[in-house]
Amino acid sequence: MNTRIAVIGEALVDIVADGEAHVGGSPLNVAVGLGRLGLSSYLHTRIGRDHYGEMITRKLSDEGVTVPAGSIIDGRTSTATVTLDSEGTASYEFDLTWTLSELGAQIVPDASVVHTGSIGAVLEPGGTVARSIVGSAPPGVLRSYDPNARPDIMGDADKARTAIRTLASSCHVVKFSDEDAEWIGGDTGATPDEVLASIAASGPRFTVMTRGAHGCTAIVDGETYEHPGREVTVADTIGAGDAFMSGLLFALVRDGSDRVLVEGKELSADLVDSALDTAMSCATIAVSRSGAEPPHAIDLSRS
Repeated sequence: MNTRIAVIGEALVDIVADGEAHVGGSPLNVAVGLGRLGLSSYLHTRIGRDHYGEMITRKLSDEGVTVPAGSIIDGRTSTATVTLDSEGTASYEFDLTWTLSELGAQIVPDASVVHTGSIGAVLEPGGTVARSIVGSAPPGVLRSYDPNARPDIMGDADKARTAIRTLASSCHVVKFSDEDAEWIGGDTGATPDEVLASIAASGPRFTVMTRGAHGCTAIVDGETYEHPGREVTVADTIGAGDAFMSGLLFALVRDGSDRVLVEGKELSADLVDSALDTAMSCATIAVSRSGAEPPHAIDLSRS
């Protein structure tokens, strides 16, 4: 597959309880996941010229992910302190500064898919640039978005919710978790399913909400699809949603569904199920491993 995917968003270093440091950030994890599945991906981000920045650039180089010009700057690299509960569920405390080079707009014409998400799509001043790049992508480019909400660092909640919904309405593919949906719903009293329905009705053709161990629900062109969870021994949930996202985009490209979506054609139920099944497989493999470790193509073929 010759498809090039532009991923826009934060790259940081996760520091876990034992003091170990791991390269992370939701968009970075998606870019790495795409690369491991055989797609050409590049990450437009902000990386400082320091020890942690060197960790990130080395990781991306090893994974075959391209870092465009303008992404490496003077200053410190962002970090996230990770805490795991007794069930392996991760929570985060961030030390993050987010700016984004305007050069990012120049990478999109070379891509057939552009994806953004999480903090990088909302936190200012970089969020405005990220949303502009994705929202103004040419008609033939598949636009993808994962809100991956981090309320503690997204600034004013109402403004963040508005930004999330506005960007989602301009994308072909939107993916979020049921926990994201609860937060996006705010004080409206809307259930996660109602948030899913409202976002799906706002413009995206393929909208999917993950439910952790309970699988996922998707609304595609008005039709609802349910995929159950899978039995797995969970090591931790770090990067699980990102593995789902990269698996979903990979499957859409693999099956030609990305072209169907951007061309406004009907996406068959078989193609929807194929994409969701692949995404679920990627997430299942990821949670069986410690840290953000999305599968390689060979892992997927064995699942």
